[in-house]
Amino acid sequence: MTSWRVSSSAALPKWTREEFDSFNELKESNMAGRERKQTDTDKGIVIPDDWPGYPLALFTSPEHYCDDLDCVYIPHGVIMDRTERLARNIMDDLGDHDIVVLCVLKGGYQFCADLVDCIKVLCRHSNKTLPMRVDFIRLKSYLNDHSTQDLHIEGAENLSVLSGKAIVDTGKTMKTLLDHVQAFGPKMIKVAGLLVKRVPSGTGYLPDYVGFEIPNRFVVGYALDYNEYFRDLNHICVISERGKQKYKI
Repeated sequence: MTSWRVSSSAALPKWTREEFDSFNELKESNMAGRERKQTDTDKGIVIPDDWPGYPLALFTSPEHYCDDLDCVYIPHGVIMDRTERLARNIMDDLGDHDIVVLCVLKGGYQFCADLVDCIKVLCRHSNKTLPMRVDFIRLKSYLNDHSTQDLHIEGAENLSVLSGKAIVDTGKTMKTLLDHVQAFGPKMIKVAGLLVKRVPSGTGYLPDYVGFEIPNRFVVGYALDYNEYFRDLNHICVISERGKQKYKI
């Protein structure tokens, strides 16, 4: 926002009614809060459909998964850099608010923990502060590599402002969660999602803060699992067909 100093002897310009109304709207929009409007950059880093990933030999991973993965899709260092950027955006929007961070278990625990750590670092080196309480909710909607119609919700008795989820695909799970949280009457709800999948059956839901937009591939690692396996991977990887068959239930 640009400001002008006008001396008492200066001649003020004559504005039309339309110009005056436009100025007031601009002033109100700048003074009404620090929330950003969602732009193309808020879709996150868009990974194209033909992205092959990185060869496994370029990175380290647990030996017990050596034949169960196709590639490293998003390296851990890239995840951390992107998470730091999301933390800065959150500080810009929500700084000086008192919030509850609702971590969506189990797949969101690593992303949520790293995001909160980044926000804490920014609070120590900024004039702003963001007091946070952390609560947890557990969602379960996957069987093997398919999202099911059954959604189980455990927890979330407290109010939430910022909800951290690792992956959003069809958007149905997130809509159910938001309806559940909204019943507690929070002042506002913001969602941070590490991954958003491009899926044909998607609802078009887009979190307020997105790490990466990815093709419709089943990924594991960084706390994302396949039947509880692969949570101990640092990188986000694409599971192989051999891995799916090995850990199928």
